[in-house]
Parts: sequence; C-alpha cells; structure tokens
Amino acid sequence: MEMFRFANPDFLWGFLILPLLIVLFTLSRVARRRALRRFGSENLLKVLMPYASGVRPVFKSMVVLLALVFFIFGLARPQFGSKLKKIKREGVELVIALDVSNSMLAEDIEPNRLERAKRAISRLIDRLSDDKIGLIVFAGEAFTQLPVTTDYNAAKMFLTSVQTNIVPVQGTAIGAAIELASRSFSPSGEANKAIIIITDGENHEDNAVDIARQAAESGIIVHTIGMGLPQGAPIPVYRNGQKDYKKDEQGNTIITKLNEPMLEKISAAGMGIYVRANNAQVGLNALFNEISKMEKTEMETSVYSEYEDQFQYLFAIGLALLLIEFLILERKNRYFKNIHLFGQTEKQV
Repeated sequence: MEMFRFANPDFLWGFLILPLLIVLFTLSRVARRRALRRFGSENLLKVLMPYASGVRPVFKSMVVLLALVFFIFGLARPQFGSKLKKIKREGVELVIALDVSNSMLAEDIEPNRLERAKRAISRLIDRLSDDKIGLIVFAGEAFTQLPVTTDYNAAKMFLTSVQTNIVPVQGTAIGAAIELASRSFSPSGEANKAIIIITDGENHEDNAVDIARQAAESGIIVHTIGMGLPQGAPIPVYRNGQKDYKKDEQGNTIITKLNEPMLEKISAAGMGIYVRANNAQVGLNALFNEISKMEKTEMETSVYSEYEDQFQYLFAIGLALLLIEFLILERKNRYFKNIHLFGQTEKQV
C-alpha cells in the first residue's frame, strides 16, 4: 500500500481562478459577437469572413484551461510514499478536547469563542515537532475527531471542519470528554500525557472534577482553558439570514457566562493549570510552556518514507496541451476548410 500526499498543498488554491477565467472568456465571446453584429447580418459576415470559426476559439480555451489544471496539480507536487517504516521520536502525547456547544458561538471573544479556539489550536500545532496530538469534540456527548497522530497536516484539516452542529446533543459534558481523552492515548505508549480542555464550562453536566482526579492518578495531566469573559455575551442565532440572539421561554435574551470556578477545580484536580482566554490571547502559549517542561519520552511511530515526486508527468501533459493549443488556428485553414475536425456545425458558425 502506498501513501499519497501533496508536498505543496497551498498551490491547490489556484483552482479558484478557473471559474473566473471561464467567466472572463464567456464575457469576451459575448462582447465579440455583439461587436460583429454591428457590422452586418450573420449571412453577410459569413461572406466577408469565410474562414472565421466559432468553435476553434472555444476549443483552444478549453485546452488552455485543462493545461492550467495539470500545472496547478504539478505545482502542488503530488507524491507517493512507497515505504512504511517505524521511527523513534522523543515527545509527549496531547489530546485537545474542544467544546462545540452553542454557547461557544458567543462573541465576547472575537470573532467568537469557537473560532478563536480553533485558530489558537492551529498555532499550537505549528509549534509541535515530535509530539503526538489528538482532537476530541464535545457538547452533551464527546466524540473523537482525530486519534492521536504525528500527522499535523491531518490535524489542521480535521480542525477546520469543526462546527457546533458536529455534536447533536447540546450541553457541556466535560467529564465525558476527559474519559474519552484518557482512552485515546497510545495503549502501549510510555509517553507523558496531557489533556487540554477548551470550554466556557457553562451547563456543566457531570462530575468532571472527580474524573480529572482519576486521570491525574493514572499519570494524565488535565489543563483547562476558559473561553469567555466574566460579563458574558448573548448566543447568536440566524433565522432567514437575519441575526438574532437565543432567548428563554419568557423571551429574554440568554447571556452565556464563563464558569470559571468549575474550570479551576477541574485543572486543580487534574494536576494542571487553568488559563482564561481574552481578546488579547487564548492562553495556549502558557500551556505550551507547561508542555515543554514535561519530560520527553521515546515513542515509536510508523511513517511513510521515500516519497517520489510525480509533478514532472503533470507538467509534461500541461506543456503538450499548450503545444496543441498553439498549433490550432482560431480561423479555418483555407486548404482544409471542408474537413470538419470540430464537428459539422462549423459550417454554420
């Protein structure tokens, strides 16, 4: 089995230019036809311009766009890993448990609590080297979003897909998240382990303090980050494209507030630290310093090696397509005008 990857995946954003080019080409064709009609009727234009073709320019543009597709794929450098080998690294194992309940949409932390937490996690991933990381999402229930891995690109990809509707049951089951995180570490690993709970702590539903204490007794440190400000904020909801705020049964706007005392108790029981986020920082820097102090232990992991580039084949196809485009004239060849390579409709163009 081979492993496929893109060495430069950022170049895949280049595909966003293709719809724009198609629109520009279409507009240019429409403008050209309107300009020609000002010179006379269609029958007169056929007499004045017997070698003009309406099919060839379209075909040439399609060839150029197809060549561009191959060039973009080539710039992204597709590679196949042909060999799976085991390597040893020294690091720690981290599992981040991210609250995705609706209260995390509150905007007291800009742009909102959840989005700010995701950005901070992404920056934390960028600072990791030989450590393993896993991701759990929770609200009223907890689910594994990404098992512990050293594939940081996969971690960031899964992180981008996290939204509040990813967990159907609302609530804040921190204890369930800690239990799931504790079971998510490598079963035979001797690495030092830590759990980072990122939540506003509101609507807390289970005995997370006792569960955090049990995790600490088994050698797993539990840190907490409080997302939200003391004064709290309303929870945005959108109806028919209009922004509103969640209300209770009496019609009063619900204000979601950070449950700071609970999060402090959880981190204390878990032998970790508590950090409160604000609009200046989320607090993962402080936690990264704590993680850096943890003793690094040797871990064995399987990775694909000997990746082979395949971009040269894509560039060759792209260049061949551009050569074909260059050789095709936009007008009919006077010597071969009766040979309809592009269909019988060309007589009427």
